[in-house]
Formats: sequence, structure tokens, C-alpha cells
Amino acid sequence: MPLFIWEDRYTVGVTEIDEHHRHLVSLLNKAYQDFLHHASPSELSMLFHELIDYATYHFSFEEEKMQASQYPETAAHKGEHNEFIRRVVEMHTRYEHRERILFLEILCFLQNWLTHHILEVDVELGRFLTAAPGKPPVKGSVYDNI
Repeated sequence: MPLFIWEDRYTVGVTEIDEHHRHLVSLLNKAYQDFLHHASPSELSMLFHELIDYATYHFSFEEEKMQASQYPETAAHKGEHNEFIRRVVEMHTRYEHRERILFLEILCFLQNWLTHHILEVDVELGRFLTAAPGKPPVKGSVYDNI
């Protein structure tokens, strides 16, 4: 059973961002399955690096979109990305020092963070980016009062 089951509610409406999220979920689920099947520490570490590299690529993509569209919540959104990277690097350092069970903690953190980030942060970015020029974003958005 996967750690993270993709559902339509995770779709933010921006094709590239949705594709990135699906790929991140796929990498997360692969890392979880490999952990359950007792992959070696070096195999898990390689998967972890791939996941983090892809997350970093994805964050850069989102940040370029935010800057290009003058997204009003860019600083807060980038702050979440930066805090994610800080936490994951810290956890990975601990894992590299052979705290094997920590890998499961890392996977759970990634799953929880990704769920929160997509549903509560990226969905707002998606609403902003898909709003027609000159038209306010969808009702229920944090931008209703801007």
C-alpha cells in the first residue's frame, strides 16, 4: 500500500505543478516501498537525494512562476520551501549517521508536509495563476480581500 494516495483534491489547476506533485508523490511512495522491503542504507540514501533534488527543482519552478506573475504571497510561500529544505537536510544528516528508523520519520514528515503544502498553500497559488487577467481569483481564496 502506498504512503500517499493521490486524489483529485490535490490538483491545483496548473498542469506543470500538478505533474510535479504527482512525480513527488511517486518518488515518496517508491522510497516508502523500498524502506518496507529493507533496501540498503545506500539505496535509500540515493532515493532520498533524488526526492530532494526533484523537490528543489519543483520549488524553483514554482518560485519563477510566482515572481513572473507578481504573486502577492511569494515571500511566505518561499519561506515554506526554505523551511522544508532546512528540516529535510537536518533529518537527512541524522539519517546518514545511521539512525535507520529515522527514514520512516522522514517519509512521514514528507507525506504530511506535501499534503499540507498542496492543499493549503499551492492550491492558492493555482487559483492565482489560473485566474483570468483582470478577474479576481476564485471565491474562497485568500485573495478575495486584495
